[in-house]
Amino acid sequence: MNQPVMGGVAALNVPAYIKHQKLINWVAEIAALTKPDSIYWCDGSEEEYDRLCAQMVDAGTMKKLNPAKRPNSYLAWSDPSDVARVEDRTYICSSTREQAGPTNNWMEPAEMRRTLHGLFDGCMAGRTLYVVPFSMGPLGSPIAHIGVELSDSPYVAVNMRIMTRMGKAVYDVLGADGEFVPCVHSVGMPLAAGQQDVAWPCNDTKYIVHYPETREIWSFGSGYGGNALLGKKCFALRIASNMGYQEAQAGGTGWLAEHMLILGVESPQGGKQYVAAAFPSACGKTNFAMLIPPKAFDGWKVTTIGDDIAWIKPSADGKLVAINPEAGYFGVAPGTNEKTNPNCMASLRENVIFTNVALTDDGDVWWEGMTKEAPAHLIDWQGKDWTPASGTKAAHPNARFTVAATQNPVIDPAWDDPAGVPISSFIFGGRRSTTVPLVTEARNWVEGVYMAAAMGSETTAAAAGQMGVVRRDPFAMLPFIGYNMSDYFQHWLDLGKKLAGGQLPVAASGAAVLPKIFCVNWFRTDDQGNFVWPGYGDNMRVLKWILDRSNGAQGGSEHLFGTTPNYGDLNWEGVDFTEQQFQQITSIDKDAWREELKLHTELFEKLAYHLPQELVATRDKLEKQLAA
Repeated sequence: MNQPVMGGVAALNVPAYIKHQKLINWVAEIAALTKPDSIYWCDGSEEEYDRLCAQMVDAGTMKKLNPAKRPNSYLAWSDPSDVARVEDRTYICSSTREQAGPTNNWMEPAEMRRTLHGLFDGCMAGRTLYVVPFSMGPLGSPIAHIGVELSDSPYVAVNMRIMTRMGKAVYDVLGADGEFVPCVHSVGMPLAAGQQDVAWPCNDTKYIVHYPETREIWSFGSGYGGNALLGKKCFALRIASNMGYQEAQAGGTGWLAEHMLILGVESPQGGKQYVAAAFPSACGKTNFAMLIPPKAFDGWKVTTIGDDIAWIKPSADGKLVAINPEAGYFGVAPGTNEKTNPNCMASLRENVIFTNVALTDDGDVWWEGMTKEAPAHLIDWQGKDWTPASGTKAAHPNARFTVAATQNPVIDPAWDDPAGVPISSFIFGGRRSTTVPLVTEARNWVEGVYMAAAMGSETTAAAAGQMGVVRRDPFAMLPFIGYNMSDYFQHWLDLGKKLAGGQLPVAASGAAVLPKIFCVNWFRTDDQGNFVWPGYGDNMRVLKWILDRSNGAQGGSEHLFGTTPNYGDLNWEGVDFTEQQFQQITSIDKDAWREELKLHTELFEKLAYHLPQELVATRDKLEKQLAA
């Protein structure tokens, strides 16, 4: 339904099945501002997907991969200036700076609107405006929410079909007056009459802007990843986290939008638990989401609900239930292989869009870490000839794959259940070579929130500054929180109190059993700098202890800030791991912890505005214990 321009404004030609007048008016308003040549209403069909992909192949934006090697799959190479999220150009434009907090970039909303109005005026000239309706979460779920993205990028339209429930059915849920989050996106490169397009249009000026009060997202200048696929980090985390908080502020229970994977674990006896886990990047998140248990756990099944984001709401019976708001995985390719993540590799056999990986001579893909030996010749992500002697990366370090969740061989049967799944425990993990033990269970909700709030990871690339510096990343949400970080800590504390006190505005039967909170660290090293813990599938040994504790198992040893397992509490069958090694990665070094608490204090000073006093009191208690 590509419509011609009429009188300088593209004809709307709204499909008959769309009954939502406010949505239609908004599309007309944005079209009048951005001045596209035509408007196309996406229906989410397979025919549409194939047609748009073919258009991009013709335009040079994508290459069709060898159908014998990688059926129905494509490769896109972005502009070298447009390869990752741009945190320094990402804004939370709440009415006051304090509401955005010190961890977010802020600009006064009216000033930002003036800036963006100038940039968006005529920015889609010579292009098509795609109307992309999408549901974050199963269609019609009480936990799900609807968005509509207007974009001049067909790459966005096809990726959104994989990453969300996108298409015609969304309008059935919306009806004539349903709520939706309006998302406007442009690559920021209008085309004059007769001007030749480029393979990857973008603009050096970039803005990714969120207006929490009006729940709007505006993105300009980038065609890449979370900057352009606005359902992902922009809606599912920044806007949604604020929605959950505002609901609580208005007197409701509130809910959580978290940077968490969700996995299911079923024992041979048939008992099943669901766990939500937060890890910053480069901490093994996708590997954990698709964990394959070692032989010692024959009969155990680990299944994936989601690999990146969790929306968590209290249910009528006082449990916290979660959905994966996404329908696909937008994963980092480099480092993914048959050893680190065989389930992920199995997901990528067909129907994939790859971005910024290398092209093999036989029309397949390759990236660093995919195989031990690199191929003798490749075309790298910038379209240049590449050999192992080139001295450069063949794939960009942030190269990605977009693939439907249904292609994961260990997708959980309940992954699409509108009711969500009950969470028995929360796990928070960072990358620390010292100090933080392999696994710790918080003694109570406040202590758990403190552990997550003070979480940090060591930087892993020189580009991020000095190697090994600890970067605080509370709840793994630092780049993704849509409001003040201290208010977010308070929201977690309040939700715990409401649940534990049975104060739900629904028919809850008494107090709920709160999920337990754990902190893990797979990355402790020895004196030579080698990882002590084997990781990958062996993380199941720790996960089993976490599940047992969530089921009420006793034991373990209490230390400074929680409980850790004893050596005999874990199943060591099939792995050569000594009690001495175990002590090495579970021990508490008091001097190291005195230094660690100084860093916690530094973080708390930065977040002083609205910082919950319970967290300050928890830190003071730890300081006293260390001094004793």
